[in-house]
Amino acid sequence: MHSEHLHPGSDHPTRSPEPGHGGHGGHTGHGGHADHVTMFRQLFWTMLALAVPVVAADAMFADLLGYTVPTALRWVSPVLGTVMFFWGGRPFLTGAVAEIRDRRPGMTLLISLAITVAFTASWGATLGLLSHELDFWWELALLIVIMLLGHWLEMRSLGQASSALDSLAALLPDEAELVTGDGSTRTVPAADLHTGDLVVVRPGGRVPADGTVAAGTADVDESMITGESRPVRRGPGDTVVAGTVTTDTALRVRVTAVGADTALAGIQRLVAEAQNSTSRAQVLADRAAGWLFWFASGAAVLTAIVWLALGQPESAVTRTVTVLVIACPHALGLAIPLVVSIATERAARAGVLVTDRRALEAMRTVDTILFDKTGTLTRGEPAVDAVTATAAGFDDAEVLRLAAAAESDSEHPLGRAIVATAMARGLPIPPASGFTAHNGVGVTAIVSGVPISVGGPALLARHRLSPAPAAAEWSARGATVLHVLRNGELVGALALADEIRPESAQAIAALHRRGIRVAMITGDAEPVARAVAARLGIDQVFAGVLPQDKGAEVKSLQDAGHSVAMVGDGVNDAPALARADVGIAIGAGTDVAIASAGVVLAGDDPRAVVSVIELSRATYRKMTQNLVWAAGYNLVAVPLAAGVLAPWGITLPMEVGALLMSASTIVVAVNAQLLRGLDLDPATVCADGAGAR
Repeated sequence: MHSEHLHPGSDHPTRSPEPGHGGHGGHTGHGGHADHVTMFRQLFWTMLALAVPVVAADAMFADLLGYTVPTALRWVSPVLGTVMFFWGGRPFLTGAVAEIRDRRPGMTLLISLAITVAFTASWGATLGLLSHELDFWWELALLIVIMLLGHWLEMRSLGQASSALDSLAALLPDEAELVTGDGSTRTVPAADLHTGDLVVVRPGGRVPADGTVAAGTADVDESMITGESRPVRRGPGDTVVAGTVTTDTALRVRVTAVGADTALAGIQRLVAEAQNSTSRAQVLADRAAGWLFWFASGAAVLTAIVWLALGQPESAVTRTVTVLVIACPHALGLAIPLVVSIATERAARAGVLVTDRRALEAMRTVDTILFDKTGTLTRGEPAVDAVTATAAGFDDAEVLRLAAAAESDSEHPLGRAIVATAMARGLPIPPASGFTAHNGVGVTAIVSGVPISVGGPALLARHRLSPAPAAAEWSARGATVLHVLRNGELVGALALADEIRPESAQAIAALHRRGIRVAMITGDAEPVARAVAARLGIDQVFAGVLPQDKGAEVKSLQDAGHSVAMVGDGVNDAPALARADVGIAIGAGTDVAIASAGVVLAGDDPRAVVSVIELSRATYRKMTQNLVWAAGYNLVAVPLAAGVLAPWGITLPMEVGALLMSASTIVVAVNAQLLRGLDLDPATVCADGAGAR
């Protein structure tokens, strides 16, 4: 019942329009879902208003509380109860017709059976055709109100993940400041931007479209996309995402994607796919509802036969009606979809996008996490790893300062990394002039009137110089070695390597505390891979693996009996992501629509993988608790309602059964809502000792 929402006014349950599937792209396709939520909310409140006089004027309810209903009000319950049956009960009645037509009896048919039996019996008692004990108007009213409340809660929860993203889309600026050909700016509608346009984003302003920073450096608040609470420093060449906020200085951004091609639109599509997917647990719940229909129907028939055989026709009718009414499986219907939808919404708010509910379910059983190295455990870009001075009068800081000065006008990634490191360390970079790049050799510039050169082995060969003593060790671990020459004299060297993310070690330590093995796969050479693995404490390394062979390595782990989650950037890792028991794409950015991954992390923090595990385990616990409670209630209550303990004087009165049924539904709904309190912040989840098993 989680994917087929009953549509009042139709002849059958209809599939609610899913976000992003409305044919308009972006967030405009979410209106249908919102309409259904509004419909059930309004229907619930209307029926609740009608239920108050129905219950208050019901003779049986009055007897329970010890007051007398005036004779003038005796028709209030039958009249308003009839209105409730045909108006509030219509979604269930029309849904039951569809289940009968499809020959797939389930929850909706049982709900309809319960309210129909209560309605018929109540009119029989009201007209004096049946015992007054079968005056069930108040139970009928409660049944309809509780069912509508359950549907409203379920649909609202299903829509909250997409609603959260809708609110993000609504935060996109309506206008953008476009840089014109003569360098001036003019304000244009954000919807009119095209790929390649240059826009200015002022301090405190929102980025109007996905793009790369063309000029300026600013701290950017990306929390609405990644879940990361701290602003991230973005400068020339860095990617920025539509909807994020520059917090301190202005940026000039070159637009790379607009409309449906943006990261936000991709995230919305992924959430829509997640809402359409069905987990194994949901399949079990749906199957259990079908079994419950036959169980309740059989119990009702058997109850009628036994009590008639005992010569008690009134008890036969009373017990049979009680069985059919309290067998209503709405709690079972909420047990799985409500938990999973809340989990999906909670994850989306934390930057974890569940594209396949089965992946979330399987994550709790994973015993091996296989990380891609480049771009996942590392940043995928060079950074200065070590510096050494080789000449008297020079220290490491001076060597780095001179190298940064010489490289200040370079566009090469290695040069930019050197400059960035010097700036990060607060070193004053002297001005340089006469910059010259020598292809395959290095660069030269005049710094403080002296030529400074930075380059690799070819530069040393040109000057007939020997490498720095540390160069061999650096090269052995896979680093790129650049030497710094001052006026032709070797004064130092730098090692540049793919920078390991500072969060990677925390993520791996947290996984180990949970008893999970960690492996790494990379196309890099063995020494490079081993060096990274040693620094991070990785258990197993697959080095020198071509992209097309990564899936085979995942299979080898599975053949060894492991349940594997593959974590990669979704570009070269697609075969492995698809092969793994759970595929997790990390650092989604603007390439968020990765079909091969079951889970997409909007940010690039590997610790979020641990958050997914915690979410999976918590979700499974809630699903199990709800299934046990909902199914257990029906299995116990139906025999009691049938009167199996009547010979010992123990029976389940109809009113008590109705109250217990309502309580069961509320317990399931409240238990599912507790999942909202789960803390998925990666830093908290990976804190020392957190989550240890």
